Amino acid sequence: MILDQLELVDFRNYTSRSFDFSTGVNVVWGKNASGKTNLLEAVYLLGTGNSFKAKIIDEMVRFGQELGRVRGKLSDEDNRDLEVMVTKGTVVGVKTLKRKYLIDGTSKRKRDYVGYLPVVVFRPEDMDMLTGGPDLRRTFMDEVLCQVNESFSRSLSVYVQALRRRNRLLDAIREGVVNRYSLTFWDGLLIKHGNVISAERENLIDHINSLWKRSELFNDLKLVHEKSAISETRLLQYKDEELAAGYTLVGPHKDDFRVLTGDERDLGIYGSRGEQRMAVLALKLGEIYFCEEKLNDKPLLLLDDIFSELDDVHKKEVLRVMRGRQVIVTTANKGDVSLLKDAKVIELR
Repeated sequence: MILDQLELVDFRNYTSRSFDFSTGVNVVWGKNASGKTNLLEAVYLLGTGNSFKAKIIDEMVRFGQELGRVRGKLSDEDNRDLEVMVTKGTVVGVKTLKRKYLIDGTSKRKRDYVGYLPVVVFRPEDMDMLTGGPDLRRTFMDEVLCQVNESFSRSLSVYVQALRRRNRLLDAIREGVVNRYSLTFWDGLLIKHGNVISAERENLIDHINSLWKRSELFNDLKLVHEKSAISETRLLQYKDEELAAGYTLVGPHKDDFRVLTGDERDLGIYGSRGEQRMAVLALKLGEIYFCEEKLNDKPLLLLDDIFSELDDVHKKEVLRVMRGRQVIVTTANKGDVSLLKDAKVIELR
């Protein structure tokens, strides 16, 4: 899948700007605060329906405006047009959705929209994936899987909604408003869809491990899935603790993973900064090849000023992976442009 054109209207710092991309490497070069990362965020939003940057959707709408648009034209058999609209919740005084997804001008649900433009993003903030909280690692797994597996995306959506409802009921049970039987339906939903989530995450981890074993750079690494299984037995086991806490204590919302070396050293705890960078790069490369195999298509690769974070060996690995793919890479260092021969250069001022 190739992204031919991108149009931004009232998105972040962009009033109105269009970009044309080549089918190979595209270098977005400019000073800090010129909008390089915002451009990548827009492409990621176009592909996944999510931002890798915004804490709230409102942040993506240009200051002083009510509505922002990201439009993209794909080069595929149907020459599809993708669009994501983001709002602050009201437009000309009318309450509206904060995100709206369109394909060829037709509104779609998010799960029906995602998958037409598979993307993989690698940015300096990803270097904290191993040392940050488990929610970062769960998000990594889920965003990969949502792009390649519609049933996973559907199960994740149902699970999240059921989990919220069940947690509210636990509070109500503790206060004596309802009885425990009110959990039965929601328990069934959590178990059914939680097991789908766990199985697909396990499949992703197994796939990445198999790739690492075949790599000269990463064959000393092992990914370990710390799964929080969910079942009637497990929910019953923790029923008293859940009532005391007021939230559900078992299930894939508690999952985590660790990256170990051959001697079982946890790089998230005991790894040097260089080893952690290597492990995150290995995860991202695993994501690329996993998406490629599942979709039978090469995802668009987004690289946000990462060359400053990598040593020469791992720079060469990234450059190798970039060959034969559409890539959008940002940099504030004009010297990086010389690394990327035959690239199209897009300068931001």
